[in-house]
Amino acid sequence: MKEVSENIFLIGASGHAKVVMEVVESMDATVAAFVDKTNTNRHIKQIPIISEQDFKSNGKVIIAIGDNATRKRLAKNNWQYTKVLHESAMVSSSVDIGNGTVVMHGAIIQFDSKIGEHVIVNTRAQVDHDCIIHDFVHVGPGAVLCGNVSVGEGTLVGAGSVILPNKKIGRWAIIGAGAVVTSDIEDYSVVVGNPARVIRIQKS
Repeated sequence: MKEVSENIFLIGASGHAKVVMEVVESMDATVAAFVDKTNTNRHIKQIPIISEQDFKSNGKVIIAIGDNATRKRLAKNNWQYTKVLHESAMVSSSVDIGNGTVVMHGAIIQFDSKIGEHVIVNTRAQVDHDCIIHDFVHVGPGAVLCGNVSVGEGTLVGAGSVILPNKKIGRWAIIGAGAVVTSDIEDYSVVVGNPARVIRIQKS
């Protein structure tokens, strides 16, 4: 079932925000404005871009910025967040999805999965049954999370990567594009390859 708001503001005006705009439009809702600190004084599809200083939120908000850390920083604002799901996404009625989350074109989220706040489930990503995706995660285009996978806060699951069943991915990790994860991954790890291997640990 569609969640419709006629007054959604998108924070950001980059390419990612343009895709989120189409997600909103697929729900028969409208984007009231883009809010951006640098790309002001112009329009996207006749939708105005306004400055952060001019933004006085009187509607629902999505932070339409791909960077996980930036979404977390901006989420501290006292805005009224909503969630948006593209009409082509296939999402089980048993799935719990937090506010601020965007589910994009052709994504699949299966039975009893839980998706946190301000998550991106990108184009044609697949989240199988009983997965837990924590806040500020980005599941990249075409990524596959098999059953009962847990992904910690702020982690990037790269495009086309695969996480095998029952694996636990830590907080603020990076799963490289095309990686195949066959074991648990610790917090702040950067992993690549098939099978995925740790190439470095980021600073916490």
